[in-house]
Amino acid sequence: MAESVTRRSVLTSLLGAAAGLAAQRRRPPNIVFVLADDLGWTDLGCFGSRFYQTPNIDKLAQQGMRFTNAYVACPVCSPTRASILTGKYPARLHLTDWIPGRTPPGVAMRVPDWTPYLPLGEVTMPEALKSAGYVSASIGKWHLGEEEHFPENQGFAVNFGGCQLGATPSYFYPYKIPNIRVGKPGEYLTDRLTEEALSFIEGSRSRPFFLYLAHYAVHTPIESKPEMAARYRPRVRPGQSHSHPEYAAMIESVDESVGRLMRKLAELRIASDTVVIFTSDNGGVVGRRHITSNEPLREEKATLYEGGIRVPLIVHWPGVVKPGSVSDTPVTSVDFFPTIVEIAGATAPATDAVDGLSLVPLLRQRGGLPRHAIYWHYPHYNFHQPLIPTPPCGAIRKGDFKLIEFYEDGFVELYNLREDIGERRNLARTLPDRAAELRRDLDAWRKAVGAQMPIPAPENYDPAKTEQWMRDRFQRQSERGGER
Repeated sequence: MAESVTRRSVLTSLLGAAAGLAAQRRRPPNIVFVLADDLGWTDLGCFGSRFYQTPNIDKLAQQGMRFTNAYVACPVCSPTRASILTGKYPARLHLTDWIPGRTPPGVAMRVPDWTPYLPLGEVTMPEALKSAGYVSASIGKWHLGEEEHFPENQGFAVNFGGCQLGATPSYFYPYKIPNIRVGKPGEYLTDRLTEEALSFIEGSRSRPFFLYLAHYAVHTPIESKPEMAARYRPRVRPGQSHSHPEYAAMIESVDESVGRLMRKLAELRIASDTVVIFTSDNGGVVGRRHITSNEPLREEKATLYEGGIRVPLIVHWPGVVKPGSVSDTPVTSVDFFPTIVEIAGATAPATDAVDGLSLVPLLRQRGGLPRHAIYWHYPHYNFHQPLIPTPPCGAIRKGDFKLIEFYEDGFVELYNLREDIGERRNLARTLPDRAAELRRDLDAWRKAVGAQMPIPAPENYDPAKTEQWMRDRFQRQSERGGER
């Protein structure tokens, strides 16, 4: 009798342990989303740079999947960030420029009355993840509206350093970021944000968590830890595409951040239960000081050429993603929302329109994406570039072909990206039928999402006034040490 009771007790304990393990396995994975600011497509070792040192991110790519045709939804920061958090194109949100935007005098078109914040009525990623029991933190740059639109009002339980600013006034404490009030003199912002992220992971490991770590780096001001930049100066050679020591050191600090995150996950024994995503919010800034180079891609941030919208993307999902795998399928930042919702087993409101597609089939290597095309709409003027200001424009990529339409005069450019990644040969006249097809598709998409269009304003057109404004602006930039 006693032996029978003992056997039943052992069996009960084993069944209980098995049930506990099963429940543990059923727990959705943690998700860490690391977003760099202004990091170019070739600004990592695993994406081709021989100057920038990124061993931790390179290791992440070796252990995960690297996407070679990853795009952002906009060539500037705020709209891309909104697209990540909602799964919607900026044109649908009417959030189409960096906040608050800047329109110079004398231009030929009047920009639309767009929305300079992420509306509280939009369902954000952390709000959707709550249905699966997630706790969420936003650490770092927010740039999606004033205080009433800060992360804590958009589904995040924790907000550290997220405010209305698009750039930190300084990378060294005191940063002059309004909601970072405590720190140590000389403390470096990228390191501090990482510390806060590690604290959140430590305190949240008992339940599924979503960490949105949005670094201010490598956005201007170009400020790095001096000892780190000093190691790059002897490595500068004439003719290098990447050669800026301070910028290189900023990238290395972001890389160190990723390394610290991965070590913390391993230390807490939750690395195998955590999905890590690394990407950038738009292409790299070249500027007057040649901060970086996006070669072989054309142009830079704030343009709809590849240098402004193609970015690095790495997804690390232990046990699912094949280590060292590469996907050439075009994907875009509106895809993160449905991807993460599916990974988490969460439920997004069925009534809410989502433009993105889940990348899970690509990550599992079980098929492609049922996508017609990828679209961009930028109805604004942007003067990040000293020589070629960006006029209002839109673009579409369908298969290997990409068309850019400029709204001032309707001029179009057509490129075959498989044969001409640098967008040097405009095929619009050579392939007029293909150009007309893509232009019709782009126009139909704009109508479908309710895109706001700029309006011709010939009465305001004054190139001399615009030129003077640009000269004055670049003079101010030079005086304060760089592009902003």
